[in-house]
Amino acid sequence: MSLVDQIAADVFRVHDTCNVYAVRRGDEAVLFDFGEGRALDELATLGISRVTDVLVTHHHRDQAEGLARAAEAGARIWVPPVERELFTAADAFWRERRLDNSYETKQEALTLREPVPVTGVADEYRRRTYGALDVYTLPTPGHTMGSVTYLVGVDGRTLAFCGDLLAGPGRIWSLAATQWSYSGVDGQAMTLLSLVLLGRRGPAMLLPSHGEPMDDPARALALTEERLAELMELRRKEAHPFDYRDWLDAPWREVTPHLLANTMSFANSYALLSERGEALLVDWGYDLWTGWPPGGPRHATRPLLASIEALKRNHGVRRIAAVVPTHYHDDHVAGINLLRDVEGTEVWAPANVAPILERPERYDLPCLWFDPVPVDRELLLGETVEWNEYRLTAHPLPGHTRYAAAIAFEVDGKRVLATGDQQSHESDGRMILNYQYRNRFALGDFVASVALYERLRPDTLLTGHWGAHPLTAEDVELLARDAKRVDELHRALLPVPDAEGILARVVPYRSTVAAGGRLELTAELHNPFDDERVTSAALALPAGWSGEPGSHELVLAAGEERRVPFTVTVGDDRGRRAVALRLVLGELDLGEHAEAVVTVT
Repeated sequence: MSLVDQIAADVFRVHDTCNVYAVRRGDEAVLFDFGEGRALDELATLGISRVTDVLVTHHHRDQAEGLARAAEAGARIWVPPVERELFTAADAFWRERRLDNSYETKQEALTLREPVPVTGVADEYRRRTYGALDVYTLPTPGHTMGSVTYLVGVDGRTLAFCGDLLAGPGRIWSLAATQWSYSGVDGQAMTLLSLVLLGRRGPAMLLPSHGEPMDDPARALALTEERLAELMELRRKEAHPFDYRDWLDAPWREVTPHLLANTMSFANSYALLSERGEALLVDWGYDLWTGWPPGGPRHATRPLLASIEALKRNHGVRRIAAVVPTHYHDDHVAGINLLRDVEGTEVWAPANVAPILERPERYDLPCLWFDPVPVDRELLLGETVEWNEYRLTAHPLPGHTRYAAAIAFEVDGKRVLATGDQQSHESDGRMILNYQYRNRFALGDFVASVALYERLRPDTLLTGHWGAHPLTAEDVELLARDAKRVDELHRALLPVPDAEGILARVVPYRSTVAAGGRLELTAELHNPFDDERVTSAALALPAGWSGEPGSHELVLAAGEERRVPFTVTVGDDRGRRAVALRLVLGELDLGEHAEAVVTVT
């Protein structure tokens, strides 16, 4: 077999550990995937003097193990956005990979053994010029969660460089790779959705990483879809078939004529529709449930915008004007930056949520998104803002987390309150107070939220994971009773009158500083007791580090919160180190009660 064959005018395939495709423009070329790098040895054969760019469809070694050669040759390297760290920090992946009693079933062990430098990420849902090529990057999760397909126009036809999404008509290169979770079919479900989305782009030819080019994409995609859907149904527990096309075609359900719920997102998102053809979203996390199970690494938690297309197509929406997050958790905000980049959507964040979105590294909180989320408009709590024909008010809503807000508005004659994850709604109709201690739940939070409900008297609550629900007087009475009892039980059980029991924090929680450099840290102190306490706060530092002052000695009044500063000079040892805060509150010696993480470079 020849090492090189021609696929179309100025389009060549190099047989390597995967199919590597070269698209030639003049005497330069762009490569799609790279393998071991044999394409560089064949440049003269192809009439190419230089490779300007390499676009990689996913992180597996068979696609990318020779990328160091591309970097040495001066080629720019572009990778899928959510998989970037699997290229640039592959060594960290192997250091941190869990081996004992692991239930991990994704084929993550095919990650590169050593890191390689990349130029950047391929911007999804957008066209961009790489070398002399105009390329559209379409997210197509399935073989890996971060996989993409590159669409390129050549001689009036669209070629799809689709990686390992499929390997031929009715063929999948690795079914094992689609088992994202133990006993699960989530990767197969996403493969089906990706096959449909790719088909709707109308490519003239599919060029896979393994297998032969397909010049009848409609047949190839349909046959793969048919076989994979049947296999998946044999594994699923539910009796009803998985209508994955409905996920794409009709994900939005009517709450009122001008208020829609996205039932295919994790967590739920809502769209408020204006007569001007615009939409305002409440929350935007993981579309098509790509954030499940929660808490995964970057490459296993990817946002999408598939439901936005349906919102435009089915509901007359021309523009996604703004998105309002109820709180900072990743499943409510993960897709916001992508919305901004692709749709030009503005971020309107409540004043108590905006700081966490914009500077997540300052906080020791769960469920923080990986990247800062810039805020275009800060919504002051209690103040009403206008958006087209609607008036929205953000109210503080501590409970599920301290950093949350309820968004109130009226639509179609209904008073609506978006409450995020404040309370769950169980199948038997019960509402359960949804507090998590590390989210900084405090006594009195739910009593305050019930008072808000009583004052606003909403007809409908928009919840984060349980859809839209009417709020009755009986519901409010039950919530009030439970809120009061939760406080009573905490006060009876806890010797320290603080629900979380954390009386100090170090800010910023995460910092990066050069060896020998200086770092400014602030200790946030809290006295939860009903009497004043003589307080001592001092840093405990790694050997070779120093801090000024050595300690702070002060008196905290009952219930008082205060901040005290420290300046730290770090040592010469590289890597991640912990800095602790020793806290004594009256006679209560809490030892190294809080910490911060410092990475020394």
